[in-house]
Amino acid sequence: MNGDQKRTFLFVILAGLVLFTWQLFFAPQKTSVTELAKEKVIETRKVEAAKNEVVQKQDTQIENNTNVVVEEQTITLSNENHSITFDNFLRIKDFKNSNSQFNFESTIGHPKESFKVQVAPEKSKNFRDLQFQFSNITETSVEGFDPAQNVKVILTLTEDGRVNLGLNSTAAYSYRLFFGGTNSDDEKHETNNHKSREFVFFSSKVLRAKVGKTETGEGALKWAGVDYNYHLFSMIFKDKPNAVFNAYESGDFFVELTTPTTAFNSDLVFLKKDYDKLMAFGDKLELSVDFGFFGIIAVPILRGLQFFYNYVGNYGLAIIVLTFVIRMLMFPLQYKSFKSMKKMQKVQPELQKLREKFKDDPARMQKETMELFKKSGANPLGGCLPLILQMPVFFAFYQVLYNAVELVGAPFYLWIFDLSQKDPYYVLPVLMGIAMFGQTKLNPSASADPNQQKIMYIMPLIFCFMMKDLPAGLNLYIFVSTVFGIAQQLYVYKSAE
Repeated sequence: MNGDQKRTFLFVILAGLVLFTWQLFFAPQKTSVTELAKEKVIETRKVEAAKNEVVQKQDTQIENNTNVVVEEQTITLSNENHSITFDNFLRIKDFKNSNSQFNFESTIGHPKESFKVQVAPEKSKNFRDLQFQFSNITETSVEGFDPAQNVKVILTLTEDGRVNLGLNSTAAYSYRLFFGGTNSDDEKHETNNHKSREFVFFSSKVLRAKVGKTETGEGALKWAGVDYNYHLFSMIFKDKPNAVFNAYESGDFFVELTTPTTAFNSDLVFLKKDYDKLMAFGDKLELSVDFGFFGIIAVPILRGLQFFYNYVGNYGLAIIVLTFVIRMLMFPLQYKSFKSMKKMQKVQPELQKLREKFKDDPARMQKETMELFKKSGANPLGGCLPLILQMPVFFAFYQVLYNAVELVGAPFYLWIFDLSQKDPYYVLPVLMGIAMFGQTKLNPSASADPNQQKIMYIMPLIFCFMMKDLPAGLNLYIFVSTVFGIAQQLYVYKSAE
C-alpha cells in the first residue's frame, strides 16, 4: 500500500469516527409518528386529569366548606303591596300579593319544601342546596354569601312584586331549581277542586305536567312554576337558557339549566292570573291562562265579558247579556238550522207511517224515507253544519268561564256567592238539564231506532251530572244559552208556519 492509499484509508476511518461520534452525541433525536400520537394522547390525558382534579378539588373544597356552620336566618322583604319570607337556604316560607285571592301555601299545596335553588360545579352532578350568610339587610333587599360554594347573592323586591334574584360566582356552576307541590283533593284547604294543580314550563309553548304525574321536557326556558287556584308562582329567566324539566309522582319538579354559568339572574313572582295584568307584567305570562285551542276566539269573549261588567256591575248579569249578544250574532246560522228542523218536524207523521208500514223491510223503508225527504225538502243533516260552525264559540266561552279569574269571589244573586265555585245546591245544573231536555223534545229525530231516541233523552241527565261540580258561572252560561236557543227555535218554527 503506497502513501496515498494509506492516507485515503486513514481519512475514511477518521471521517467515520467523526460521523459516528456526531450521531451519538450531537445529532437531534428522530421521533416516529406512533411516538407523536402516543405523546398527544398522554398530553390529552394530562389535561383531562388536570380538569378532573380541579373538579375534585372544587367538590372537596365544597365538602370541607360544608362543615362551616351557617346560622339559620329567616328574612322578610316587603313593600306596600307585596312581601316574601325565605330562609338562608332560599326556601320560600311565604309569598304575599295584595291582589291574590288565595294564599301562597294553598297554591303550592302544603309541600315540605316549596322552592329552592341548587348548584353543582361544572362537569359535576353533585348538586347541593345553597346556604347563605346574609348581610346588608334592608326592607326590600338583602345580600349574602355562600362560603361552601363561594356564591354571592342579591335579592331585591320591586314595586310590582317581582323578587330579583342574582347569583354570582368565580367558578361556573350548573343550576337546578326545585319546586314542590301536592295535589290532594281531600284536604280541607282546597277551595277549587275542579282544577288540578300543575307545573308549567314555558319555552316556545306552555307545557303542563299535573302534580303527581311523571313528565319530562326540554327547551329554551322563559319561565317555569306552579299553577293552581287561578294563581301562578313562577321563576322568570332573563336570557332564555336551555333547560330540561322532570316531574315525578312524589310531587317534586326539577328544572335543570344545561349550560354552566358564573352569573344567574331571574325573577320570582306570585300573582293572580288576571289576563290584563299578566300581559302588562310582560314575559308572556298571560299564556299561563289556558284558553285552549280556540284562544283566538276566547280573548274577544273575555273582553266582551269585561265590557258588559263595566255597565251592569255583576259578572252573572254580564254572562247573561254576553250570551244574548252572541246568540243574536249567531242567529243567521241558527235560523237555517232551525228551518231545517221545522221541515223535519212537519214530515214526522208521514215518517212514522213509513216506519210502521215497512218495519219488516229495512231496505224499502230507507228508500221510501229518502224519497219523502226529497219531496218535502227536508234534510236530516241540514241542521248539523250551522251547529258545527257554532262549536268553536261554545268551547271558547267555556274556556273563558272556566279560567277567568274575574269570576273568583264574584257573587251573582241569592245562594250564588262565588261564580268560580260550584252551585252549592245544584240548582243551576238541574235547571240546565231541564232546559236541555226541553230543547231535545223540540228537535225532531230522523232515526227509527227507539234506543237511539232514548239515548238522546238521557243525554241531558248525563250532561247535568257532568256539570254539577263545575263553576256556577259556567252552568249559568249553558242554562241561559239553552233557554235563548229554545226561544229562537220556537220563533223560527212559528214564523215558518
